[in-house]
Amino acid sequence: MNTPAHLIFGLTAFGTPRSKAVTAAALIGSLIPDLSLYLLVAWEMQVMGTPPRVVFGEMYFSESWQSIFRIDNSMVLWGIALAIAIMVGSKLVIALTGAAMLHLMLDFPLHHDDGRAHFWPISNWIFESPVSYWDGAHYGDIVSIFAVIAVLICVGFLWRRFHGLWMRGLILAIGLLELAPAIIFGLMF
Repeated sequence: MNTPAHLIFGLTAFGTPRSKAVTAAALIGSLIPDLSLYLLVAWEMQVMGTPPRVVFGEMYFSESWQSIFRIDNSMVLWGIALAIAIMVGSKLVIALTGAAMLHLMLDFPLHHDDGRAHFWPISNWIFESPVSYWDGAHYGDIVSIFAVIAVLICVGFLWRRFHGLWMRGLILAIGLLELAPAIIFGLMF
C-alpha cells in the first residue's frame, strides 16, 4: 500500500481535532514503517547516484536494507509498544504506535515478493502474499482500485471531522498524492 494511503488510514483511525499532538502522532506513526525506505532510497539515488533498477532490484532486497526493515516493520516490537501505551493510557503514544501497527497490518497481506519480516525478532520469515498492492500480475490493478476508493471515503470522513483550513489542506494534499499515480497513468495511457 502506498504511503499516502497509510497516512490517510492512520489519520482516520487515530487523528482527532481535539488534539493536534495526537493527530501529529497518528501521522508520524503511519509514516515510520516506510521512513527508512525513503531515506535509504534518497541517499542512494540522490547522493550516491545509484540507478533506480539497482536500488529497487538489488539493494532493496539486500541483507543490510532488510535488517533495517525488520526493525521498523516488526509487528512484535510495535505490538509491545502499543500494549505498553495502552497500559499507561497515553493517547499520544497509542496514536503513534496504533497507526504504525495499522500500517503493518495493511502491508502484511498486500506484498507478494517485496514483503518484510513482520515477526522479527521472533522470526525472519516473510509472508509472500498471493496479492500485491501494486503488481498487476498479483491483482495489483484490482487492489489499487479498492485502495483508492477506501482513501476517498476516508478523505470525505476526515473532511467532515476536521474543519481547520490547514488540516483540510493537508488531508486534500495527501489524498491527491494517493490519486496522483492513477491520474498520471490515466493521462499517459
